[in-house]
Amino acid sequence: MNAPVISDSPAVSVTEISDPATVNAGLELLDQDAVQLESQPLRARRVIVRLGAASVLFHASNRRLRTSTSVQPGLLGYVTFGPQARGTVNGVPVRPGMLLAAAPDSDARFVVEPGWESITFLLPPEEIRLHRTARQWEGEFRLPRGVETLQASEALVCGLFDWGKRLVEIAVAQPALFNERETERVAAQVELIESLLATLRQAGDLVPSRGDRTRRSRSQIVRRAEEYSLARNGADLCVSDLCRVAGVSERTLDYAFKEVMGLTPVAYLTRLRLHRVRKALLAATPGSTTVSAQALTWGFWHFGEFARAYRVCFGELPSQTLQRRPEPPELRE
Repeated sequence: MNAPVISDSPAVSVTEISDPATVNAGLELLDQDAVQLESQPLRARRVIVRLGAASVLFHASNRRLRTSTSVQPGLLGYVTFGPQARGTVNGVPVRPGMLLAAAPDSDARFVVEPGWESITFLLPPEEIRLHRTARQWEGEFRLPRGVETLQASEALVCGLFDWGKRLVEIAVAQPALFNERETERVAAQVELIESLLATLRQAGDLVPSRGDRTRRSRSQIVRRAEEYSLARNGADLCVSDLCRVAGVSERTLDYAFKEVMGLTPVAYLTRLRLHRVRKALLAATPGSTTVSAQALTWGFWHFGEFARAYRVCFGELPSQTLQRRPEPPELRE
């Protein structure tokens, strides 16, 4: 197993995100990609508290987003959700007592609604093993394989979320406690692992309902169509091709996209490609590309329609994005 990424970043970092194309900037613990599902100003926040081997991440958003999130090699991820959080994980709706467990390199697809809050705990598997050995905790403990949806008592899972959010709030209010005092970080890491293990010992696999299985199946349809669209980035979006790849009828494809993303297949996949153009324009060095080159790369052949769609999605023309070179997300320690 690869070693987890070692960061030179401060123990506490706060990132305010107004552009989904910049969501992965400065994030070494996860690999994250976001698509905004509604054309209104985004105000999202990410707080990272690095405790040593373990880290605590807080995410919040005021808009509907689709995020694809991968855990970095050498790290386990456990995700808890705020009491008001609404959304889905790989098609399964978030609910009280739900807990997500993710193996290193595994990928989860989230669709989050406005008011979303989540706490993610990241740590190497070895830290859990060492802690269990030191405490002489008996009983089997199984590490996740891929992304697993777990269920425990609502009180336990809410307590774990509340512990993480309190830690984040203290870290934001008093960053020097963690940036300058290793003893505080070590103590918090021990408490994190004990709280996490106490919850996981009582957790079991979430038993999906019939509706869960249907939504999960529709999420897979969307995922296959999305992967096909990105792999054939320069080609026109053809519904018949999407149906063939997903192995479903046009009606089923339409139902799946509307339920999972709230958009038709072509509307969502067009928006996805617009986000890819934006990322390329923001990352471009002066003179290295043009708007038309990136539009063609992502299958936009009618430049006037492309420019209008881009402006509706992002509030500016693609030429302004290429010239603007926005500042990186605000970081406050």
